[in-house]
Amino acid sequence: MLHLRMIVPPDRTPSVVRLIESTVGTTHLVVLAGAARDPSGDLVLCDVAREAAHELLNGLRELRIDEDGSIAVDDIDFSLSTRADAAEREAPGEPADAVIWEQLAGATHEESTLSITYSAFMILATMIAACGVVLDNAVLIVGAMAVGPEFGPLAGVCTAIVQRRPKLAARSLMALFVGFTAAMVATAVFSLGMDALGLFSKEQLDAARPQTSFIWQPDPFSFVVALLAGVAGTLSLTSSKSGALVGVAISVTTVPAGANAAVALSYGDVGQMWGSIAQLTLNLFGIMLAGTLTLYGQKMLWRTKRGSWRRESKP
Repeated sequence: MLHLRMIVPPDRTPSVVRLIESTVGTTHLVVLAGAARDPSGDLVLCDVAREAAHELLNGLRELRIDEDGSIAVDDIDFSLSTRADAAEREAPGEPADAVIWEQLAGATHEESTLSITYSAFMILATMIAACGVVLDNAVLIVGAMAVGPEFGPLAGVCTAIVQRRPKLAARSLMALFVGFTAAMVATAVFSLGMDALGLFSKEQLDAARPQTSFIWQPDPFSFVVALLAGVAGTLSLTSSKSGALVGVAISVTTVPAGANAAVALSYGDVGQMWGSIAQLTLNLFGIMLAGTLTLYGQKMLWRTKRGSWRRESKP
């Protein structure tokens, strides 16, 4: 269940109440007339099943509540209410299958913004991966994958394509390009510094490296894993199971590939550099392709389920 808190202009409160009451899957409606001060208006509260949230939010936006008032949405982690249980049973579909597009767009907008924090995580993750590459240490590679924040912009691109939001797509692609470029340049400088201290060497980079050589040698399995990770990551976002993102992060060699390219560049190893860039490009494309197709599939599936439920519910 989700909890909605709205500030509604008084002249539109009756319309909002009718909308909530007519939406299957809503309950616990509360109206406090004149309770809001900034902006002034009525405070309207209600709970709604995840499966019905998108329809309700669309209706509220058509009433311009988001423009002239406010709409806040919170997840209800635990609730004891027979009315809530009944509302969830009445709503079509399953909560885990419901995609709240407004929530997804908001989350990806925040995660795909090019910020100092995002850039810092990218640079730190790539530097950690550089240590893992040179030392042939799989533990450091996994750690770097988990630290890397690149899935946010990747999800932003997928969402932007499905929702036709060119500004979100441009912002996400910019975050990816600038983030990886800055991280690779910083890591190349870091590698030269480590070499000057005697901690990195070209001999280590050119060694067999059985644990990490796959990073700059892309093969069909690289693309297959990227596709699977893209599907899993997208499902984890749309179903609010964000903990699964950690597993997705450590399954795809985006950050390590960028790190290997940066270290190879610092030593003038063109072969490893281009192999790493190919691995990076392959994985980024695979994740975005799979994520976009997953969102399209969820959109079509939910539309089909919704249509079937409406036909069955007609007398």
